[in-house]
Amino acid sequence: MRIDLNADLGESWPRWESGEDVALLDIVTSANVCCGAYAGDAELMQATCEAAVARGVAIGAQVGYPDRGNFGRLHLDMPSDELTGEVLSQILLLDGIARAAGGVVSYVKPHGALYNRIVDDDVQAQAVVDAVQGLGTPLPLLGLPGSVSLSIAEACGIPVIREGFADRAYTSDGRLVPRSEPGAVLDDPEAVAAQAVRLMDSVSSVCVHSDSPGAVDLARAVRTALEAHGAELTSVIA
Repeated sequence: MRIDLNADLGESWPRWESGEDVALLDIVTSANVCCGAYAGDAELMQATCEAAVARGVAIGAQVGYPDRGNFGRLHLDMPSDELTGEVLSQILLLDGIARAAGGVVSYVKPHGALYNRIVDDDVQAQAVVDAVQGLGTPLPLLGLPGSVSLSIAEACGIPVIREGFADRAYTSDGRLVPRSEPGAVLDDPEAVAAQAVRLMDSVSSVCVHSDSPGAVDLARAVRTALEAHGAELTSVIA
């Protein structure tokens, strides 16, 4: 079984300067690089892309609401055309930076509130899919299994990648427990690794958040557990 291990990166200069983001790039196979809308900046995007290219790690555009004050974790009721334009501009910005670093943006993953919104909101989901289609050659879209965004994308002929979260709690209907609720973020390496293994049969990419407590240890535990259960770790585009 081939499976991808991804992490959200390029969000924080302190994490970059501490070496945590670089350490994650030595473990994961795909990097969801923040496109500057909810965090980060062009310089951090460049550094992250350069490090990813040097390690053969796939680069994905982590697009989100333009809301730095709330780290993209607050739902915004943006008009469809504005959301489409915003998402498209974020992807193109990162792609230019990635190409200058010798790489390319290989997929698109929405972030935070936008990610969760387009699980059920068909209007905003369509706006995101329209942005991906606006690229000319659409990139694969990552999302939660059962998301309306993935259904719309598939209907348009866009490749989709179903993703699971090793370090997040799930509701009984397969949605993510809101971060505002107790126990929403998992931080025990053994529990996180076990959840990643449980997800293997239902997703093709597993995420560990870079801002989770002990993220490097969590990612390492996940990779070890997946490989121990026969998975070949490879990027989403392999």
